[in-house]
Amino acid sequence: MNRRACIGGAAALAWLAGSGCAVTPGNQEDGSEHASPQPVPDISATPWAHASWHPRALGPWRVLAWPGKRTGGARGERHEGRDALAVQVDSAVLFARQSVRVPPADLGLLRFSWWVPALIPESDMAVRERDDTMARIVLAFDGDRARLSARDAALSELSRALTGEEMPYATLMYVWSKHRPVGTVIHNPRTSRIRKLVVSTGEAQLLRWDEHARDLRADFRLAFGEEPGVMVGQGVMSDTDNTHTRARAWYGPLRWG
Repeated sequence: MNRRACIGGAAALAWLAGSGCAVTPGNQEDGSEHASPQPVPDISATPWAHASWHPRALGPWRVLAWPGKRTGGARGERHEGRDALAVQVDSAVLFARQSVRVPPADLGLLRFSWWVPALIPESDMAVRERDDTMARIVLAFDGDRARLSARDAALSELSRALTGEEMPYATLMYVWSKHRPVGTVIHNPRTSRIRKLVVSTGEAQLLRWDEHARDLRADFRLAFGEEPGVMVGQGVMSDTDNTHTRARAWYGPLRWG
């Protein structure tokens, strides 16, 4: 892994846990045409953000600039009968998150929905160079860091050095895959502490609201083989920075219980 990729990855992982650090539009590290400066959208006052407010929230929903990447667009709008977060990415990443602190005993059912018009033909979330998807729900957890591998512990320490925050002990993503079956667990190619659970696949659910109700504790056990710790962040993410393509998605509100 080259130094630039390692720095960007470590900082991004730390932000899943709620780092207060931010890269402003003028601080993009990647000198390519795909990292041109642009404003970071403010979604904190949208109806979607209010509807997705977690009762254990520590702050508002924010869009975060991703190190070395262009930031996609996001706005609140009414879409197909519900308040939604409309997201558009063009060789870019759109990551919106809210810091929370939820004890394991209080983790319950998570209900979410997304509306996607088209798949990304080039994507494959098991391959680092093609790890893009139209829609992800991102959940970050604390845990026993003594259990981290030497590689993950080093990446977490790099995150702390760069951003002041360690990367989360574990990050579970609910994802829409182009071709992998529902129920597949995909390990992140950079770290074993990010695992993706496929909950939508293929084209059958395109162009309509695709609804989900997930037992978070059961899904965490499936993905990681252990009980979850304290949940420290919830988020949504669409990205096409690896495949250099365009994608759109609408996220319905996240609801707990």
